[in-house]
Amino acid sequence: MPSNGSVAGVDEIHAYLVDQLNSALRRPSMFSQGDAALRMLVDHLLFVECRPEVWAEEQRAWVSRGARTSTGVAGMFQELMPGGCDQYYVASVYAEFAHRRGWLRPDRLLPTGEHHALRARVRRWVQADRSWADVTSEFGPPSILCGGTNPLYGKALGYLGEDPAESMVFFHLWNGSTPAPESTWPELEEPVLLAARFGDAPFDEAFIFTPEGRRRRPEPDSLFR
Repeated sequence: MPSNGSVAGVDEIHAYLVDQLNSALRRPSMFSQGDAALRMLVDHLLFVECRPEVWAEEQRAWVSRGARTSTGVAGMFQELMPGGCDQYYVASVYAEFAHRRGWLRPDRLLPTGEHHALRARVRRWVQADRSWADVTSEFGPPSILCGGTNPLYGKALGYLGEDPAESMVFFHLWNGSTPAPESTWPELEEPVLLAARFGDAPFDEAFIFTPEGRRRRPEPDSLFR
């Protein structure tokens, strides 16, 4: 205990954990490998809120939506995205959970009409190949950027409307796999859009792939090599 005998109160602890979670969602690789930091922060927040059972409920929901591998949501992205599972993809799913719990602190909220228009257009819009600049030019700055602003790396851009009941829309972008001595990296000057994702459908139905995303999807046999 501090020498002055004071400790942080519950509200201060909760606010601190929310701040840390929002930072980890935006820069997951700075906090841990995989989703360890996100999982820990969620556990601690639910403990403070006396709702530890909510995490088990969320995991069951992920399984029911198609995250059936032993590595959960990370395994689902492994099957859908090239080059393995990047942390910012997984962070986007945690961001949706944080939004539903009231923990997410968005950088921007889209007006209700603008968010409705985005959702109505996104399926048709991703039928052409798009880049990071195309997404932000068309829809503006995201509500949350998972992965940072460095164009050498992929990222996930999330858009959230003013209506808290509406689901987020995420754009998943990619710029090559993790650097390796025998590989050329980065592959592109800026990340390209692989897929948009929104709604509570099974994961494999919630993704709408661009032509580039379909070309780069892993072959089923490659997952077991």
